[in-house]
Amino acid sequence: MISKAPKFKPRFRLHPVAILNSQRLRRSLADTYDQKSFYKYIIGLILLLLSIGSLYYTDKLVEELEQREEREVQLYAEALRYVFNSPLDENFNVVFSVIQDAVNFYKIPTIYVNENNLANQYININFPKKSSLHEKERIIQEKLSDMKLEHVPIPVELGKNRTGYIYYSNSFLLTQLRYYPFLQLSVMLFIGYLAYLAFSSERKAEQNRVWVGLAKETAHQLGTPLSSLMAWVEYFRSDPAIDPSIAEEIEKDVIRLEMITTRFSNIGSVPTLKEEPVSEIVTNFIDYLEKRVSSKVKFSVYNQLAKEQTVLLNKNLFEWVIENICKNAVDAMSGIGEIHVTLQAPPLMKEVWIDIRDTGKGMSKANMNKIFNPGFSTKKRGWGLGLTLAKRIIENYHSGKLYVKSSEIGKGTTFRISLRATIIE
Repeated sequence: MISKAPKFKPRFRLHPVAILNSQRLRRSLADTYDQKSFYKYIIGLILLLLSIGSLYYTDKLVEELEQREEREVQLYAEALRYVFNSPLDENFNVVFSVIQDAVNFYKIPTIYVNENNLANQYININFPKKSSLHEKERIIQEKLSDMKLEHVPIPVELGKNRTGYIYYSNSFLLTQLRYYPFLQLSVMLFIGYLAYLAFSSERKAEQNRVWVGLAKETAHQLGTPLSSLMAWVEYFRSDPAIDPSIAEEIEKDVIRLEMITTRFSNIGSVPTLKEEPVSEIVTNFIDYLEKRVSSKVKFSVYNQLAKEQTVLLNKNLFEWVIENICKNAVDAMSGIGEIHVTLQAPPLMKEVWIDIRDTGKGMSKANMNKIFNPGFSTKKRGWGLGLTLAKRIIENYHSGKLYVKSSEIGKGTTFRISLRATIIE
């Protein structure tokens, strides 16, 4: 039991300037996250517009090239018609050669099918080396089937009610150009993703430096007044006119402040993790915390873990997480309500779950997505950093997870801590 001195009940209140500064910092942190989301949307919008513009431009280019290839094949069809229906001269042979060279230049695959439905002339059809005649015929028929699905054939009037047809498909260049926008879009998205990762990594590194600097400076600033307070404790003990219980209670609070200083000192350093009996730590800390919050808040612990179940923890930092979540719950209940803590190990998952449920006012889905952002708070006082620190401690130092399991307006909120369980032999 922790004794309480009825004659010594100090009430600590924040100075109005400190409250104003905390609100300014909270707004600044919240604005930083809002700006980050805004810039993310702007970058996404720019990438979207660039992608749409690229797709539109390339589509127009493909359309024009496709029309040009169709005109080249039509000229080729006209040349064939003239070959079949008119006496040839030397000049026309030159013209026909130029037209055929143009088709070859664009590498447009074409197959001419005569009035007997026989493919007896083709251009730009690739065959494997050393292909047999039968193999070539099979490849031509396959290409012809594909061409029938790709373009409407161009007729070649042979006279005397005879008609041949030229079938063709897109050139390799046109096919490449058709798929180029998607390749370009993929590359742009990949580059954008890499840029986002680099930007995000740099931002997180900068945030970590700010966190570490703030934490270590806080620990440093607390050191001097703590030494002075310990001297005052010894002075109170030496004065017989002062109730000894006052010095005893002050010493407990000083020890508590020293532990908080140690927590801040651990931020930015690699904490030492030990196999700790998690149920014992949670139960003992809840007993300690219950005596230091509103007497109208009732705590209950439901332990479903085996007694020998351990988890790799840094005790000081882990207790800080429990404290931040519970104090947040007390504020959500306005100092009146119940806090239920459940410890369980789901089968076959090698995890330990710690659920902290309150009977407070709950939160909306929008706030559930913001609750861990620095500076976000529904309270007029405070820095809006408690849950942010808790999440960083669990996820960065303990390789676990902290999230809002459920919340309902008017009924309360449940936070879940998920930690890797050590194997029980």
